[in-house]
Amino acid sequence: MKKYSAIQIMGILNITPDSFYDGGKYYKKEAAIRQGLRLVEEGADIIDLGGESSRPWAKPVCKKEELKRVIPVIEALRKKIKIPISIDTYKSEVADKALKAGANFINDISALRMDKKMVAVARKYDVPLILMHMQGTPRIMQKRPIYKDVVSEIYDFLKERIKFAQKYGIKDDKIIIDPGIGFGKTVKHNLLIIKHLNKFKALKKPILIGVSRKSFIGEVLNLTEKERLEGTLAAVCVSILRGANILRVHDVKAIKRAVEVVKAILHCA
Repeated sequence: MKKYSAIQIMGILNITPDSFYDGGKYYKKEAAIRQGLRLVEEGADIIDLGGESSRPWAKPVCKKEELKRVIPVIEALRKKIKIPISIDTYKSEVADKALKAGANFINDISALRMDKKMVAVARKYDVPLILMHMQGTPRIMQKRPIYKDVVSEIYDFLKERIKFAQKYGIKDDKIIIDPGIGFGKTVKHNLLIIKHLNKFKALKKPILIGVSRKSFIGEVLNLTEKERLEGTLAAVCVSILRGANILRVHDVKAIKRAVEVVKAILHCA
């Protein structure tokens, strides 16, 4: 657990044509490699690399295509960088081959539900595993998300997923939780999750939060994805104050600077 006590920045690298913010920008191998190196230069502690968009309404990508997108980039980056690489996938075969190619984390948006073999892959490689809450699937999750109590329901879900992972051999200190901002939630749901993020500390796991340029910020400010940096910074700072350990973001340099100021304030004697 001490490994994640500090605030870490996870830089997003989407090797996709359709991600909501930077879809297509790093779709080609060389562009993806350059961006990965840029994220490191800007101060990323982890790179989260994915080959299938999980934005609302996104269509699934076949395993063969996902592998074609991510493996060459992982192999190339692994030769050039020392920081951990996370593979953002819910497919066990993609995770397995990514870890063989040099990835160090599994980031599973389904929390081990969409591929029953994923838990075996995580156990085999003994790597950190991110369990995220999602209501529905990316294609339908924003159709009509409903909760009686969004925070308590996500808490109970993550608690059950932690127990499931432990039951099937995932070590306690390898589990990271993510409440899944934007994954089957309304604007109010997302705001409540961030406001009450500290309640998830009772699960005694590092908390990852992904607020970067998401639609709830756009709804609050009435701004497009390209104009949501300031809103992202605000959401990130509140998330830190509420107990976030890992920040999954697009704008590493700006977030890094904000984090340093927050840390200076919090640690000032």
